[in-house]
Amino acid sequence: MNFHRLAVAPIAADTLRELGASSGWLIEDRDAIRVGLGASVLTIDLDEGSQPEAELAKFRCFGDDGPVDSAPIAIGSLPFNMSRPGKLDVSEVLVTQYHDGRTFVTTVEGSDGLIPLLDAFVPQFQEVQSLRSLQYEPTPEEYAHNVASAVEVLRQSQIEKVVLARSVKGSVPDPIEPGPLINRLRQREPSCTLYSIPIGGAQRFIGASPELLLERKGNVAACNPLAGTISLPANVPPKDYESWLLGSAKNLHEHKLLVDEIVAILRTYFERVTSDEQPSIMTLRTVAHLSSWVKASEARGVSPSAITLLRALHPTAAVCGIPREAAHELLSRLENHDRGHYAGPVGWIDSEGNGQWWVGIRGVVLDGPNFEAWAGAGIVSESDPIAEREETKDKLSSVLTSILIDRV
Repeated sequence: MNFHRLAVAPIAADTLRELGASSGWLIEDRDAIRVGLGASVLTIDLDEGSQPEAELAKFRCFGDDGPVDSAPIAIGSLPFNMSRPGKLDVSEVLVTQYHDGRTFVTTVEGSDGLIPLLDAFVPQFQEVQSLRSLQYEPTPEEYAHNVASAVEVLRQSQIEKVVLARSVKGSVPDPIEPGPLINRLRQREPSCTLYSIPIGGAQRFIGASPELLLERKGNVAACNPLAGTISLPANVPPKDYESWLLGSAKNLHEHKLLVDEIVAILRTYFERVTSDEQPSIMTLRTVAHLSSWVKASEARGVSPSAITLLRALHPTAAVCGIPREAAHELLSRLENHDRGHYAGPVGWIDSEGNGQWWVGIRGVVLDGPNFEAWAGAGIVSESDPIAEREETKDKLSSVLTSILIDRV
């Protein structure tokens, strides 16, 4: 299969974003907007032995020179439970627009290309809507009870941390348009990575993730784990809350567990692994997180691909717990509800094994007028059930306020 790459003038970011979010594959971080459009020309089933980079390397890309990640890439959202079927797609048209203005359109041979898609695009102007129905699973009271149960288990076992999540399902009068939603998310969470991925049937997983699970460029890898959270009241300067978070023993302990886990995993692949001596603060619209960078270089032998590292890292303590298997068993028993794509990896990989993957959080699954969103909290032995419940409520509001007039 052959592709042709063409350097073009920059395209309006709002148009690209809305087009990808509505009818294609979208991932937008601080470096670039990546939009897949048209049909999927190749679906890669991501099982234990699959090597997407090898499949991509079979393609030939002619035309203008450009970075390898502006040639065909495979994009996807994977289930939280990686033992379940996951897939990546290579789109008929790929638009890669870097934030320095460089823009490339890569098109499969025989395609009509980008212009007809842009000509047919009609922007949607949909405001937030009122609720028609809403259901929590578990209920707020049940969730607090689950946290209390988890705390008792943690105090009497070798489990150091478990992440418990809850979902909210609801409906609104009219089908939810992904384009206006993604632009509202950009306005509300400008520091987050936006994603919009079709996940089967009419469903689409769309959101704004603050957490970089993994970036791999050549022989260098980086992770930006987040753990330890405080809710931020509206219209109040966040400085005092951020200072409290930096001094919170419970949150610092939770954060250290996550960073230490990632460092230990990366050291099995790299000679040199470093992490920030102290966490910093990542401030979002409704919450602030403790944030650290972990960087790795000097691979032990062949440099591991992004998919190899992804399989080793996911699920991290940020979305599962420590130790991984025991924590996963506990959260599965207490949640009693399939997470689907929530907290699974969202990202892309190129033909050289480079890629970027984010944790699929602060997102919502859309299906016409129906939606489902998730939020979780890291539970340690010092956790307070009511505080953890309120934390999940604030996390849910960060995405649902882009859909709903009503406060949930």
